[in-house]
Amino acid sequence: MSHTVGVRQAQKQQSRRALMDAGLRLLEDQNLTSLGVREVTRAAGMSPAGFYRHFRDMADLGVALVEESLASLHVLVRSVLEGRGGAEELIDRTVEIIELHVREHPAHVRFLARERHGGARQVREAIAAELDRFAEEVGAALALQSVSGGWGEVELRMLAELYVGHVVSTAAAFLEAPADDPEAARRVAATARMQLRLVSLGRRHWKDA
Repeated sequence: MSHTVGVRQAQKQQSRRALMDAGLRLLEDQNLTSLGVREVTRAAGMSPAGFYRHFRDMADLGVALVEESLASLHVLVRSVLEGRGGAEELIDRTVEIIELHVREHPAHVRFLARERHGGARQVREAIAAELDRFAEEVGAALALQSVSGGWGEVELRMLAELYVGHVVSTAAAFLEAPADDPEAARRVAATARMQLRLVSLGRRHWKDA
């Protein structure tokens, strides 16, 4: 019996994965509100009825894609901030992982950029909630750094939101850089590093102001 349950669970996960992958592919060229269940299930090789065994509606699929799109980036950025090294090293590593994330997950980044300020309300709210949670995690990591000594919760939260906003805008900039123009990506990286240096400089002297 346990083997049968395990097989069924694996099949269910495969079907859910197929729907999410199909949705993400189709969202390369359109937004979620213009996409229908039949279109997604056709691309996934499933019947429309199968869709509703996994998602309530297209907005529910969109929320699942939001969670997946930001989950790995949370872990990567937090690991950099919690790591050791000087400010310059942390800046370089942050920009590097953003560029790598965009290169490995362009469809996810494009989906977030398109849906963040438009499309389905549930998806916009899910993105906002995930970014808010991201800021909480970043704030907790920043609080552990010695340069944050004497900072209050409000100040750390504002700094965390600056970092998260920078991550999102830098990811969008890398996405827009033409794939056949390495110099464009280098310009994006150089700008991102300079912006983070300015934030770092302001952070070190914040208590002197």
